[in-house]
Amino acid sequence: MPFPPSPWHLTGDMVVSLWRVPADDLPPWPLPGGVRPWVVRRRATVLTFWVDYRPGGVLAYREFLIALAVRHGRGLAGSTVAAWVDDERSLAGGRALWGIPKEQGVIALGADGRGELTADGIPPVRVTYRDMLRLPFRLPARAHLVQRLPDGTECRVPMRISGRPALGRSRVTTGAGVRGRLRDGSAGRQSGIAPGASAALSVLARHRPLLSLAVRDFRGTVGR
Repeated sequence: MPFPPSPWHLTGDMVVSLWRVPADDLPPWPLPGGVRPWVVRRRATVLTFWVDYRPGGVLAYREFLIALAVRHGRGLAGSTVAAWVDDERSLAGGRALWGIPKEQGVIALGADGRGELTADGIPPVRVTYRDMLRLPFRLPARAHLVQRLPDGTECRVPMRISGRPALGRSRVTTGAGVRGRLRDGSAGRQSGIAPGASAALSVLARHRPLLSLAVRDFRGTVGR
């Protein structure tokens, strides 16, 4: 499946949620060598992204992505542990260029702050979001992902974004089928889904987001 070369210039809207999860609850995700979860007071940080990439960028599609905050060298980064998209080019490019473990799904994102993911092997995942405080400026941000490519090598993925932020509240719900504690990556696994993705949904099923942020009309670049 052909896909755009790196970097990808993208635009759209997103909702980001931050979760603080007991470190003992983390599944044994296959992180790149030398990368470890960022743990403060025995809690790790998980981030979820519901993104509507719109026309104006190199691709237009929808995505639900789950990332773990990690220590990478002397700094902090994110490492994607599960992701679903509704576009085959995004799926192929994300895997080949950056080692992002994307799966195929059907994603609906509405202007009312509601969204839903359905995909083979998992029960539906739903989100509701509501603004609490809209901020009157554009917010720039930089970060990077660190992923493991199929050949086992490490891939650093820089990201830059600027958009109109709003603080809000969100709720993410998953089906009962992923509520088991998947400490070994297999117990309670749904048929047809990668173990890391199943374990990531299990973590969300047992916890709630600490805070959420919408970033609207963003312009961003992934890769270099």
